[in-house]
Amino acid sequence: MNFHILTLFPEMVLQGLNTSIIGRAVEKQLISIEAVNIRDYSTDKHNHVDDYPYGGGAGMVMQPGPICDAYEALCEKTGKRPRVIYMTPQGRVFNQRIAEELAKEEDLVFLCGHYEGVDERALELVATDYLSVGDYVLTGGELPAMVMIDCISRLVPGVLSNDTSAEIESFHDNLLEYPQYTRPEVYRDKKVPDILLSGHHKKIEEWRRQQSIQRTAERRPDLLKDACLTKKEQEFLKELLGNMEKTE
Repeated sequence: MNFHILTLFPEMVLQGLNTSIIGRAVEKQLISIEAVNIRDYSTDKHNHVDDYPYGGGAGMVMQPGPICDAYEALCEKTGKRPRVIYMTPQGRVFNQRIAEELAKEEDLVFLCGHYEGVDERALELVATDYLSVGDYVLTGGELPAMVMIDCISRLVPGVLSNDTSAEIESFHDNLLEYPQYTRPEVYRDKKVPDILLSGHHKKIEEWRRQQSIQRTAERRPDLLKDACLTKKEQEFLKELLGNMEKTE
């Protein structure tokens, strides 16, 4: 899978992504990450890529020319017109399901805005998706792009040493992940649950599912409406919610 990032700060995204699991995936050529400096496509002798907004207002706006030229050059190089994701608080909030959808693409382009935003004409010409990492404002689109690339990369076969990890972590079946434990068996008088030491894999799996359901009910009840539960798990959830209401 190939990620292309249109940015004013290529060093920022490359330094952040070429480390740890994602960095090793790049070394193994399971994914590729390219940072395209939008400033390289400026026609100004000082490499300006922004200007004052028409109609007045605070701050500067990124010009359409360098952005569109950078994208067109990328299209010419790849021989295709890849999907372009623009990071903005106005977009859909990014989640695991969107990540799974995007992971099916061969190429993805991330357009990182800066200053007070991007000229609307550039977005009309190149952007295909508007995504957000939350209802707050950042100084640029680089951090959201890095978050999304990290999440999507984990879904590419071979990126995780244990491919099942991507399937059973938080948000699988719309449930949060169950609690995890490792050595020592007892730490500061806190003991690992006995079930995890039993060696009974079927009961361990059942306990983990119940823990995921309980944790979701306590921390992210909004996810439960789309959770994939068996009839037995639905009964467990009904009893759990009833007990939670009694303690409120």
